[in-house]
Amino acid sequence: MMEPAVNAGWDSTAREGRATGPARSGAPGTHDILIGMTVPLMGGSWQRERIVLGEGLPPAMAAGIARSGKLAIALDHAAPGAASLALVGAGRLTLTYDPAALPEARAALIAASASGGWPVAGDPQSLALLTLAERIAASDIPVLLEGPTGTGKEVLARFVHRLSARAAGPFVAVNCAAMPEAMLEALLFGHRKGAFTGAAEAGEGLFRAADGGTLLLDEIGELPLALQAKLLRALQEGEILPLGATKPLKVDVRVVAATNRHLAAEAQAGRFREDLLYRLNVFPLTLPALRERPGDIAPLAFAMLLRHAPRSVSGAAGRAGWIARDALDVLEAHAWPGNVRELENVIRRAILLAGDAAEIAPEHIVFDTAVRAVAATESAPATPAPAAQGRSLSDVAFASEARAILETLSRHGGNRAATARTLGISERTLRYRLASMRGAGMLAAGGAA
Repeated sequence: MMEPAVNAGWDSTAREGRATGPARSGAPGTHDILIGMTVPLMGGSWQRERIVLGEGLPPAMAAGIARSGKLAIALDHAAPGAASLALVGAGRLTLTYDPAALPEARAALIAASASGGWPVAGDPQSLALLTLAERIAASDIPVLLEGPTGTGKEVLARFVHRLSARAAGPFVAVNCAAMPEAMLEALLFGHRKGAFTGAAEAGEGLFRAADGGTLLLDEIGELPLALQAKLLRALQEGEILPLGATKPLKVDVRVVAATNRHLAAEAQAGRFREDLLYRLNVFPLTLPALRERPGDIAPLAFAMLLRHAPRSVSGAAGRAGWIARDALDVLEAHAWPGNVRELENVIRRAILLAGDAAEIAPEHIVFDTAVRAVAATESAPATPAPAAQGRSLSDVAFASEARAILETLSRHGGNRAATARTLGISERTLRYRLASMRGAGMLAAGGAA
């Protein structure tokens, strides 16, 4: 990852203005311990020759490194309590750390190295997954990403695209669960003018928009069976038939599918085409829940701190601050039912609560309101309060339905797929119900997301 390779020495020529290797000032080996314990966690070939580490990088040199498309990370030592991680400009970061607090510094350096939308990984499971994804990216086979909601499937899909021969082509993502079924076919495969009511102009569709690149079909388990057949043909023959057209069109698209369901079980239940599953399942990648990869929590927390650091009035990136060791301990002890999305919520909230503090402390950590807590308050009063006596029948029905959803979510630990199956509704319907409940104030923002 360092240039040209990581070793015990530092290349002093960078100090003189030639960015041929990690810059240095002061005695050699000043940051060797941090680098030696971090680089093995960041050692994919996709990171080599992309990052320049140095102590006291002059601003002009750091700016030049950034203009070349690389990432300049300036390292420095700090007194206890004065550590900081900051984004000082596009492609330029500073990491000032306490040498006595190397675990936190390592997490911050991993986060800094992922700047620019690259995956953040510090856990052995995640590192192994990225190594495998890097090898898969070199091929052109379809990829199936399975894992709970909020684990970072789109980040991994972009990673595969960026390392593939299609990196110069478009990356197009569509959430199959967020589109009305009536529009999904036209959205994916395109349509001719006048193909349906309201089609005043022709539409190319996402397959043609992704021609020469990668198409991410998120929540593919929500795709209707009829469209699954058309998708299968697109994968097998490399051609699509727009709505209203009589001749198929050739497309060159790599499909990455993502789902929070177990598609083999869906196929067995008749909700997913078995032949499409076999076509997509050439090389499945499974992303574990965040609680199952605790080594990622601290690096991800620092990455979220960088992403959501306050901006100055001028618009330049401001100081990102730091996360105290005892605050990281609190984060690492949490179960994270909402996975990485919940962690992002917690860090954004902590930034606001910390205000002008130099670092995020345990008192700034406030976790998302659990669905179970809402369910408990909903089910407590068996007799309606006097103010509720005049509610309409539809209000009563809505409250009863909401209580049933919350109780079922609680039994399934917040798992929407299992909840939907138990209630006998689709996950899409459950999502709409939860959105209505949030709008009515019956569910905390971010709950069951």
